[in-house]
Order: sequence, then C-alpha cells, then structure tokens
Amino acid sequence: MNRKSEVIFFDDFTGKELDRKRWNVEVTGPVYNQEQQAYVDSRETIYLIPGADQGANGALVLHPRWRPGTETVDGVRFDFISGRINTRGKVGFTYGSISARIRLSAGVGLWPAFWALGFGVWPGCGEIDIMENVGAPDWVSAAVHGPGYSGDAGLANNYYFQPGEDIAGWHVYAVDWLPSGEMIFKVDGRLIYRVTYPMIEFFGGWAFDNEKYLILNFALGGAYPFKVNGVRVPYFGLPSETVVKIQNNDARMAVDWVSTKIGRASCRERV
Repeated sequence: MNRKSEVIFFDDFTGKELDRKRWNVEVTGPVYNQEQQAYVDSRETIYLIPGADQGANGALVLHPRWRPGTETVDGVRFDFISGRINTRGKVGFTYGSISARIRLSAGVGLWPAFWALGFGVWPGCGEIDIMENVGAPDWVSAAVHGPGYSGDAGLANNYYFQPGEDIAGWHVYAVDWLPSGEMIFKVDGRLIYRVTYPMIEFFGGWAFDNEKYLILNFALGGAYPFKVNGVRVPYFGLPSETVVKIQNNDARMAVDWVSTKIGRASCRERV
C-alpha cells in the first residue's frame, strides 16, 4: 500500500487547562465493570502540567483521589473519584494511526486505559483498546471487543517491557487501524499484536468499519483487575496498599500527546 497520511487530531496539552473544544469530560452516571471510582468534572482529577519531564512540552494528568462518601447523581456512594475524557461528537474517524505518549503509576488494581469506541450499543459498536494496564509495572495489554468476542472473550494480548523499562517511563502506545481488515498494535514502534478480519470473523461480526472516538480514563479496581489480582477487600480488585497509594496522591496517568492520522491514498479492498 502506498499511503500518505494526514493528521486529523493532535493535542499536546500545552495550554492552561483541558481544551473543551476537543474533549468532553464524563461524569458518573452508570458504572461499569464493578469499578470503584466515580468520574467527576474536577481540576482535582483532570488537569494540565507544564513541560518538565523527558521532553514533554506539557501533559494531561488523570489523577484518582480518595474522597470517601462521594455521591453521584444516581445516589450511589463512592470512596474514590477519578477522570475520564472523550472526543465523542468532536473528533471522530474511521481507520487511521492512533497513538499517545503516556506514563503510568504502578499499583495493583489501578486501571488506566487509552481506547477507541464506536457509536451505538456495545459490543456491536466495536471497541479498540490501544493500551490498558491493571497496575503491574512490567506489562500492558491491547484488545478488541465486538459481537461474539467481548468482555472475557475479547481478543487480547499482553506486552512485557524490555529489560530496564516499565510503565513508569514514557511510552508511545499506538494502533494502525486499516481498511484492509487489520489492526496492528505497537508499543514504542514495536509490533505487539496483530488482529485480522479472519480472526474476528471466526468468533463473530467485524465491528470496525464504523466511526470511532477516543477515550482516556483512569479506573480503579473492577472486573479486569480482579481477574488478575483476585483481591476482594477492602475494595473489589483494589488492595489496601494501593488504597494508601491513592490516599497519598501517588497514582497518576500522564499523557504527553495524543495523535490521529488518516491515510490519503487508496487501500486494498478486503476480500
């Protein structure tokens, strides 16, 4: 394929606050996956910092906090608050190269993620998880979800960092989502997972020819962390030592930049 690309979305978070023309801030509402946080629109949980770290000109920070007794609009109480933002209705795309430079905090049961989601009812709308981490310092995961391959049955792969690397360093997490029926996941340019049309069709319908939008969020506990760590108390998927880390304000997700590029040349049709 001979392809040139055009940047259709880029944010390097160099302003004083989040650009609301590009991003929506989500507020809980519904809670999924038995997560233990309420998402709020607050500078406590979503803020920008100036560049001062390993070439970052500025960074977005999603920062979970210990705020016991927080009550949502639905009358549900949580002991933690956190941040989740998306580009729904502001920036959407079908196919492209999607990437972000991110650094994370380790801590069992922390669940930061960078992903893309389609419109409509899940999982038929299609979900592309470019990066997920459940607090382990040495690995991240990539996955896709759709009809017949969602939740525990999603197609997923773990990537273990090279010696001397971990999630606390800056890494570029990316996917090349191609109209030829292929998704190529990368960390720092290294291929970590390839998902193809035949792989998907073996389990269910292909859900990746439709428009998606971007999401960055920092969840706490819940189903995925629990499946890895087996912790039930003091919170589902979230052990005491991580609660202390959050109470000490030591759990953060920093995002240097987010980029989406689309191809401007014709591609091979999927057969």
